[in-house]
Amino acid sequence: MAKRTAVIDIGSNSARLVIFQKTSRYGFHLLCQHKSRVRIGEGAYQRDGYLQPVPMERAYKTLESFAKILQEYQVKKTLCVATSALRDAPNRSDFIKRVSDNLGIRIQVIDGTTEAQYGAIAAKNLLVASHAVTIDIGGGSADMARIENNKIVETFSLNLGTVRLKELFTEHEINLDKARAYIHDELNRLPDTFRSKVAIGIGGTARTLAKAIMSFSDYPLDKLHAFDYSTKEHQSYFDQVIQAKTDALETLSIKPDRFDTIREGALILREILKVLGAREVITSGVGVREGVYLHDRLLKDDLQFPSHVNPSIQSIRDRFDLLGFPQGKKHEVAEKLFDLFSERFGGDACDKRIVMQALDLSNIGKMLTTYKEHQHAYYIAMQELNFGFTHSDMILISLILRSKNSRKFHKKTYQKYQELLPKKNKIRWLVFVYTLTLILHENSSEANAAFAWKAQKRFWIDKTPLSYLAQEEIKRLAMPEKIRIEIS
Repeated sequence: MAKRTAVIDIGSNSARLVIFQKTSRYGFHLLCQHKSRVRIGEGAYQRDGYLQPVPMERAYKTLESFAKILQEYQVKKTLCVATSALRDAPNRSDFIKRVSDNLGIRIQVIDGTTEAQYGAIAAKNLLVASHAVTIDIGGGSADMARIENNKIVETFSLNLGTVRLKELFTEHEINLDKARAYIHDELNRLPDTFRSKVAIGIGGTARTLAKAIMSFSDYPLDKLHAFDYSTKEHQSYFDQVIQAKTDALETLSIKPDRFDTIREGALILREILKVLGAREVITSGVGVREGVYLHDRLLKDDLQFPSHVNPSIQSIRDRFDLLGFPQGKKHEVAEKLFDLFSERFGGDACDKRIVMQALDLSNIGKMLTTYKEHQHAYYIAMQELNFGFTHSDMILISLILRSKNSRKFHKKTYQKYQELLPKKNKIRWLVFVYTLTLILHENSSEANAAFAWKAQKRFWIDKTPLSYLAQEEIKRLAMPEKIRIEIS
């Protein structure tokens, strides 16, 4: 497969270009992204779906700019999809032919269920949600997929889009009664199987509302992907957005570039969430574009990363782990230590996974410099550890990485993200297991030291395979509680 693959997504509202860099069999990262609010569907829904000259010209000029970027980045493979506005347009072939003939970009018009599938492929691979319904509200449609046991079992597309609703029911302000009646008529088509306590919000409307909720609730982490919130707690906020005058939207933390369609989007999303019975919304920073890319990448893997692969960890190691050592021995040591101590702090399988993933990334700080490598590792992880983690997991792994040389967790970081982290005692134990594992692995003959937990809070380690440096480092370790390490 080409090392650089571009995906272009032409929606009713925006045209977007992303370029992905392949780093290994399962590793990739975003290299470039551009967006233009072309509004290609503008005026179409009032004219039997026909694309209008001015919006078509905006879209063409945008794609012309995209074509130049593809050349600059030396992209070898380009996947271009178009959604609701083009698939509804009787005159779409004229636009598609012009783009193909002049720019060399071949547009694939996809139906709503395919659009829903692409969004779900991205969500199930890059979020933690094995049972959920995805909701992707675009300009012309709302495309949904039902995920069960991490498999896409059903997709559905509704003619509910922000631009469509705006043009049909809005003059100066939205006609709520007529718009709501139209939405309910469409939702009556939704199969009864589309019920879920967890909804995944994909697309501009879901992201805009999530950003606003993060802003006014003083959420400590500036990361949208995987942010989750309770529908019950924020129902009144949705109502405020829907009923707000345009000049009042900014006070609700809505960005000006979303003023024109956010009320319609909030109304659609709120009504869908009600029908689903959703109690929680997980915000997805990925969608159709990532789904198109992963569909191309994972065809031979049943459209799913293998269970032992996390794409973020793989990508980070590909780019930042200069040593690239196998992790097997390190994991063996950590597992023995974790099992030995877990009862003392209530450690479970999730905690063990966190330690193992932190160990996978333990060398990434060396890419910049060995001085303060633990700080560099923390910053890299906080920025790049995006996919397949909750926010709590992202921060906890990053905090453990930062604690490598200090032998105890970083208190300022803990204070900043305290609401997303476990209790201090658990963090102390996880850092202890992580740090002791590194000492034993890096400074013993075969990383096979024998150890045991004894009475009176004594922890025994066989010094036979340990180097002198390892023994000295163990003596300086910060203890999670008052225990005595005996090396004999």
